Amino acid sequence: MRFYQPTSPLFAALSYISFTQGHAGHHATKTWLEESGSCNATNTTIDLTWHAPVNSSINNLQTVINGTGIYGFIFNTSQGPPNTYNWCNMPHVNPATYPRVEDKSYKLEYVEVIHRHHKRTPYAANTFPKESYPWDCNDEGLFYGGKPINPSGNASADTYWDVYTSPSNPFAPEGFNGTCQFPQITRGGLDDSHQHGVDLKAVYADLLHFLPQEYNKNLISYRVTNNVITSQVASMLIAGMYPSRASTSTPLLIQPDSIDSLEPTYPCPYASNLFSTYGSGSTNPTWLAHLNAATPLYTRLDALSGISPTAKPWHMSFDHYFDNLSARLCHQKSLPCNLTNTTTTNCVTPTEAYEVFRLGEYEYSFIYRDTPASLPASVGSYGIWIAELAQNLRHAMGEGPSSTTTTTTTTTNGTSDRVKYRHNVAHDGSISRLLAILQLEKMVWPGMGAEVVFELYSKAGCHYLRVLWGGEVMVSSHPALGRLDMLPVREVLAYFDGLVGVGGSKVPGICAQS
Repeated sequence: MRFYQPTSPLFAALSYISFTQGHAGHHATKTWLEESGSCNATNTTIDLTWHAPVNSSINNLQTVINGTGIYGFIFNTSQGPPNTYNWCNMPHVNPATYPRVEDKSYKLEYVEVIHRHHKRTPYAANTFPKESYPWDCNDEGLFYGGKPINPSGNASADTYWDVYTSPSNPFAPEGFNGTCQFPQITRGGLDDSHQHGVDLKAVYADLLHFLPQEYNKNLISYRVTNNVITSQVASMLIAGMYPSRASTSTPLLIQPDSIDSLEPTYPCPYASNLFSTYGSGSTNPTWLAHLNAATPLYTRLDALSGISPTAKPWHMSFDHYFDNLSARLCHQKSLPCNLTNTTTTNCVTPTEAYEVFRLGEYEYSFIYRDTPASLPASVGSYGIWIAELAQNLRHAMGEGPSSTTTTTTTTTNGTSDRVKYRHNVAHDGSISRLLAILQLEKMVWPGMGAEVVFELYSKAGCHYLRVLWGGEVMVSSHPALGRLDMLPVREVLAYFDGLVGVGGSKVPGICAQS
């Protein structure tokens, strides 16, 4: 069963999806000022309003329900053109498609990458009560352990989990039987993570000569969330970037679980409540409209899967069915069949899977871009990470400390090395909130490995920012951001500061709103 169809590049593919003007309502109450001829000038008025994404087949309910296919997107393999939307392995910076800066007077000063983890098994909550076949992970070992450092002590063994089901345990596991955890990064996801690292090294070290050929902890930093799947990805990505790090201890920055800004997990009731007023679980008429329109599909899927029609989590959105079906296809597993009647007519068809995927893409566009509330909800829930990014950019320009405590290290000769490359491994909810704040022009559900890169350049004493999404220059609906290609960094920082405050100072107040 093949879901891949030859298609045009990622954003070219998006561009053909019946785009029409979608910028009505862009009546900002504040506007940008001209820079007054100085790259250090600070804008005193900032447009902090939401600007609608373009209208397309992705956020058009009629097309979603009555359409066919999945817009030329790939859902069944990690392999494909490096600039095509691929749910299993999204486009990222790579030497074949990297957009070189033609003006050689620009000097790359700092890079910060954030991307979603790579492909995995589905979450246990997204598996069916009983699955018709097992899912085994005997082709990988996920290692867990510890050892004394600073100072070193007794050596430790490299231990990994070996999942099994005991014949003496009368209880059968829910969902897939087999030797996997749900979720865990799969062997294919580990390989994709490694290649991601290889591609980044090929661009930023080999092509641009920006990163050193060998790992330097004073120049390069990696960060993960408290969800262990991000560490599983980082372990392979680092070895892909720097093969000498294979089987070698390498630090991963991580924040306390209760206030982690990368995942994010810090408390923000205002943002949570705002999302709940119009998204999954809400009674928002527009949200309910797509669920009601999909009633025949729900009826069919419930009958095949054994999911109760009254199981609320499965029917508040298509997240559960989307995860279940897409994870199978990304790992070349068959679509599920009814356990009591396994004839081909009682299996989920590719056409039905396509509709689930169209509905999932629609939901993410609605939640994170199509609704005006998406901007304040995302600012509240992801504003701390935005503030950290802003501080890292300032630090790279020589203005104050960075957002981490391990950024500047004094060397033996008394000099200091500034971290010039930061890499964050996160989740789809992280990337989606970031895209909402940047007001991405054409929103999609960030697939496995989806990547945003911030590149800071200098030229003639001024600094400029370029943002890459899926390996290509990002385009924003915000009129002052537009094509995020060599924007004066002061304008971007003014936008960030206006939303979240320097050091995230506005976020606690935002999150405390009733």
